[in-house]
Amino acid sequence: MSSESKTGPSAGAGDAPIPFGSKYTESEKFSQVFQEGMALVEATATYLDGDGRADARNLDSAAALAYATESMRLTTRLMQLASWLLIRRAVNDGEMTPKEAFEEQNKVRFQPPPSGMKDPAYDALPARLKELNEASLKLHRHVTAIDKLLRAEASGAPVEANRAIADQMSRLQQAFGPATGKTPSERSPPDDSA
Repeated sequence: MSSESKTGPSAGAGDAPIPFGSKYTESEKFSQVFQEGMALVEATATYLDGDGRADARNLDSAAALAYATESMRLTTRLMQLASWLLIRRAVNDGEMTPKEAFEEQNKVRFQPPPSGMKDPAYDALPARLKELNEASLKLHRHVTAIDKLLRAEASGAPVEANRAIADQMSRLQQAFGPATGKTPSERSPPDDSA
């Protein structure tokens, strides 16, 4: 029986890929994203129910309409993100299986980011609303990237990163031969007699 483990240096390219999405959602990094997401939800609610009302009263009619539209989009986006974060935490806490999580997540689809953020009405919005909006879009990009990884892992489809790594490993093996698990000093010296 070989002393090298399947996860050691001699593991072949055909071994199962590392489930980056699942590992990430179980990590401390995910806990930080969760805390940041929940803090953003709270900060947005506080603003919209407080200073945001006063800010909205001082806008002209076009900017007031843009404020109403953006605050609704922001609230919807944050509700979707909070739902996703809570579902993933429930999986981590053993309160939900990954399959149940996907069933719940499929009930609410992430909306694509808005395209009208560069018009004059958006520019006239209060700075705080725009800050919260930008923070929510950053969180949206982060969460949708993780969600894409998790869905690819669940479906068994290769993830772009895994394909790229496998391609690089294949090129290295073509150039240098299969991994032996030996350090360079343990390998046979090259034959210089040719």
